Amino acid sequence: MQIPIIDVKNLYSEIPCETESIATDFINAYSTLGFSYITNHGIENEIISDVFEASREFHALPLSEKNKIALNELHRGYIAIDTSTDVNSDLAKVKKPNQSESFMMMREAGPDDPDVKNGSYLTGPNVWPNEPSRFKEKVIKYADIMTKLCDRLTLIITKALGIRELEYRYLFERPTIWLRLLHYPPQILNDEDLYGSAPHRDFGALTVLAQDQVGGLQVQTPEGGWLDVPELPNSFVVNVGNMLHRLTNGLLISTPHRVINKSGKERYSCPFFYDPNINAVIKPQGNGVSSSNPEKYKPIIYGDYLKHELTSTYTQHQNE
Repeated sequence: MQIPIIDVKNLYSEIPCETESIATDFINAYSTLGFSYITNHGIENEIISDVFEASREFHALPLSEKNKIALNELHRGYIAIDTSTDVNSDLAKVKKPNQSESFMMMREAGPDDPDVKNGSYLTGPNVWPNEPSRFKEKVIKYADIMTKLCDRLTLIITKALGIRELEYRYLFERPTIWLRLLHYPPQILNDEDLYGSAPHRDFGALTVLAQDQVGGLQVQTPEGGWLDVPELPNSFVVNVGNMLHRLTNGLLISTPHRVINKSGKERYSCPFFYDPNINAVIKPQGNGVSSSNPEKYKPIIYGDYLKHELTSTYTQHQNE
């Protein structure tokens, strides 16, 4: 089995048959394996290189400097090694914390933002380090362009699955976005219980990953084995999360994946998560629901689901 490759050069086309072709390829890939590469995405190499440079420079700072912006109650800032453990995982017996560190930013929301005004979970401003120079600029530029890419991709996929654009716009108005700049040190080779990132499924709708050449990402196959997902030049790795799985009544698969960095080298990756609005009600709809395939999932509020997951995984949230 190989990871499918989807050409999205016509993603912004106004010719319906061209975007419908992308949606068909996506649905075929994500109803079986749940992962693909996308190519010809139109994002300049310089923008991608800049965000990797920002990540490497940040993670090279002294720990004391990074801890000045330690992860806060809004899930923004620096996440140190040994502070996240997926104790509720149904995919593996996870006993040890993930061997990775990261910087996390989300959608910037000021005091006049509707979600801030109503006290929505995890809504507010980001926190930024004083250095490296141009760090904030590079990170925000990358997050903005990835938001545009994910909005377009998610829209054409959901429309192809019979979900009305008006409903899509309701669910993803002021989307919950996350950009995580991850650094994985080399792992101890003989420790079977140690992961860079333990086996998990992503929480939200769509994840778009930029990764370096080191490798370590693995995807679980339908047969239960693990498939390597090496870097493919000029591509992103894209996978579906639990909310898109629920929204499509299980038609699109949220696939377990993990990172084990046994390369002996440092690994860097930049996953971008595109999720529904924190207050959106997620319920099965569209072509996934029929008389022969009734709703499999009860409606849930995304923020409620998210709070449960984060509280289980991150020590910073366990006193909330």
